[in-house]
Amino acid sequence: MLLTVSGPPGSGKSTTAAALAEAFDLEHISGGDIFRELAAEHDMSAVEFNKLAEEDDQIDRDLDRRLRDIALERDDVLLESRLAGWLAGDAADLRFWLDAPVDVRAERIADREDKPVDVAREETVTREASEAKRYMEYYNIDYSDLSIYDISLNTARWGENEVSEIITSAVEAYDPEDDEGKYPVEGVRYDF
Repeated sequence: MLLTVSGPPGSGKSTTAAALAEAFDLEHISGGDIFRELAAEHDMSAVEFNKLAEEDDQIDRDLDRRLRDIALERDDVLLESRLAGWLAGDAADLRFWLDAPVDVRAERIADREDKPVDVAREETVTREASEAKRYMEYYNIDYSDLSIYDISLNTARWGENEVSEIITSAVEAYDPEDDEGKYPVEGVRYDF
């Protein structure tokens, strides 16, 4: 089984992905973890590394190629990244999009990174704009197009346990033998 969990910073991707991976005994691959490791290797914050990625497209392309290869080559994987659903394409069994209002997400980020909420909000908005621009430029992906996702969920409405229960229930109800809903992701350029 290949599941993808996508969404903006602070949406609950990592928490939900970890719970899903554990519930279904899937290998959890986090694009955010890989990106933060790369940023740390360059002695940069994620925001600084995003700015560098605007100038050096190879940063995104290398990360995205790695994630797409994992999606296409491995079994029993949960792929978590902003573009996971797009990168996995029709190889994904189910694609989930998690989101919450920016103020909610900024509070979550501020709490986990021990920074003021206004700083977290500004960094988040800047980072999202940077990523959306790059995704469109590199791959012709409109980050705001949620039509490829099987479920889009506002995580501000439920606690993390309830979000995990909702997504877990969807996976349990999924029958891959009766999957007429798979469709290719069209219009995307995978020119890594």
